[in-house]
Amino acid sequence: MRREHLPHPHHAIPGLESHAARFHHDPRGFRGPGGFGPGFGEWGGPWGGPGGRRRAKGDVRSAILSLLAESGPLNGYGIMKAINAKTDGAWRASPGSVYPTLQQLVDEELIVSRGEGRGTEFELTDAGRAYVAENDEELQRAWTAVPRPSESATALFQSVGRLMGVVGQFRHSATDAQRAAAAEKLDEARRALYLILAD
Repeated sequence: MRREHLPHPHHAIPGLESHAARFHHDPRGFRGPGGFGPGFGEWGGPWGGPGGRRRAKGDVRSAILSLLAESGPLNGYGIMKAINAKTDGAWRASPGSVYPTLQQLVDEELIVSRGEGRGTEFELTDAGRAYVAENDEELQRAWTAVPRPSESATALFQSVGRLMGVVGQFRHSATDAQRAAAAEKLDEARRALYLILAD
């Protein structure tokens, strides 16, 4: 039987806290479609802005344990990618929520880290596997509770992404006259959208 070397509960995984902090404080660390950054949050759309819907951070713990039980060892990026894939893009977990939760699960001795730096992978310990077996129904609720965006919502935000791609070109590749004309068109579009909401 392989003997697992767990870090002391009070010792952080080397590099893990700084990695999470870097992404947490750097809005460029994790972006939604089109590179929108913080305003497009964990949902891949503007769900995470002021007044928007956010995933409860406590669900990240259940999601990680469930994924490690299904897939075996994964690194932090692999976990975020798997969460996105398992929810069809409805839930885009951020490094600022995933990495601190991984540290917490290591402290609880439910998972163990192997490797260093970006190559660090995490897998369940014997205690973690027992926990998953005993709490499988609760862990699965982390997935069933995720509301999927409708087809119209997905189409709308894809359209916004294409629009932002064009707008970005005006930053360096347009004259002042072209920027002024673009601003006028965008204002017209904004007013038109408000009229649609008013119907």
